[in-house]
Amino acid sequence: MQDLTDRIIAFVESVGIAVREGPIAGETFMPGMAVRGGTLAIDRETLRWPGDLLHEAGHIAVTDPALRAGTTAVSTDPSEEMAAIAWSYAAARAMALDPALVFHDGGYKGGGGWIADAFASGGTIGVPMLVWYGMTTNDAFPAMKRWLR
Repeated sequence: MQDLTDRIIAFVESVGIAVREGPIAGETFMPGMAVRGGTLAIDRETLRWPGDLLHEAGHIAVTDPALRAGTTAVSTDPSEEMAAIAWSYAAARAMALDPALVFHDGGYKGGGGWIADAFASGGTIGVPMLVWYGMTTNDAFPAMKRWLR
């Protein structure tokens, strides 16, 4: 788990998302991670699913750039949720990771496996939003033109 977490952190930082490690103050939506000030905060002691880091990073990546630095929670906007799902799939593919590490049944309201299967069979959950944001094209996905909105 340590090696996977290290790889994911390196990727997230390489695309321009800041990462802070250490204890996380306050409540977190997912164990061991939170968005704080546009930064991905990680507590390795309580982190349960390292692949979820890509999804949380996806939320930061698709946030309006004018709002990103002040973001202290992920958006509840359904279009941004779908964009973060597509972003995290593209990130997993870019890292040559099995998408099941991101889309596990411990998350996504038990539908992680369904999401992974949907992408594997050519599904485009959230891709139109990434195209709208200018981050990819329909023809190129999961390749990204840029990783931040």
